[in-house]
Amino acid sequence: MLYILSGQDDFSLTQSLDKIKGEVGDPEALATNLTVLEGPQVTVDQLRSVCEAAPFVAEKRLVVVKGLLQRFQPPDRPGRPGRRRKSTSQPDGYEALVTYIGTIPDSTILVLVEGEIKSTNPLFGALSSKAKVQSFPLLRESGLKQWVQNRIKAEGGSISPEAVDLLARLIGSNLWIMSSEISKLLLFTDGKRISKEDVKRVVGYTQQTSIFAVVDAIIESRTKTASQLLQQLLNEGASTSFLMGMLARQLRLIVRTKDIQTARMSANELRSRLGLSSEFVAKKTLEQARHYSLPRLRQVYQQLLETDLAIKTGKYEPELALNILVAELCQQRPAS
Repeated sequence: MLYILSGQDDFSLTQSLDKIKGEVGDPEALATNLTVLEGPQVTVDQLRSVCEAAPFVAEKRLVVVKGLLQRFQPPDRPGRPGRRRKSTSQPDGYEALVTYIGTIPDSTILVLVEGEIKSTNPLFGALSSKAKVQSFPLLRESGLKQWVQNRIKAEGGSISPEAVDLLARLIGSNLWIMSSEISKLLLFTDGKRISKEDVKRVVGYTQQTSIFAVVDAIIESRTKTASQLLQQLLNEGASTSFLMGMLARQLRLIVRTKDIQTARMSANELRSRLGLSSEFVAKKTLEQARHYSLPRLRQVYQQLLETDLAIKTGKYEPELALNILVAELCQQRPAS
């Protein structure tokens, strides 16, 4: 039996792999009948030696190979914005792997575990018709919200639509973190319906904290940090519209701070005037306001508007447009 599990949602992929492991037997049987190989280095002879070994006190043995298909991934097209061309050429020899994998004994379950796989991958193309293929892309928007509702229902709980929306927005597509936060919410509510206020009280603001960090880096012109944090958030499933909204929100806070600020205003007083719940955010806003002139803020707002229009008119893909905006903003250092 051959499985191909691929995608960026490694939480769901891991769950699927765990189900396959259950086909081997109990943990003791699995311990003596599981072999894990690294795909970039594995040879046909190594694969043959483990796949043809007889199971020990079990009906099946499990062989997991990580990254074998990635080894034959075609390089990215040159000149495509936002992507780097792979430095290594596509290796030869996948035909021998195709030939052997088609002959593995029935007593062996072979699982190929991968990241994102292109449809043009030659090894995937040759094996997909012979395998059970399962793809696990990052969940977004309605798919993510449905997952949250299903997860909570399966655990015997319930949640309001407003709470689902907030939870999805704060955490994004990282289901490892989402699963942990759901467990905390269920424990906190103890059988009651999870509300939006419960989410505000309990959930660790992991992604929101990172969003404030990337906004700070942009506003303070720390190009490398801003780019790294932005890519991390996008990889975790944060939407470009949410990120742009957070940037616009922080700029509005800076404008309001400059409007109401007096020389002796404390962070605590500013927090009260702006209606903020965090003294830390108030301190950061007060500090940033000292480095921005009103003409500069108007310029940044204009760039945000142009980026929004470029996305909505289809001039640029959202992630590319946001990366361009961040690069431009970081290059233009704020005037004192």
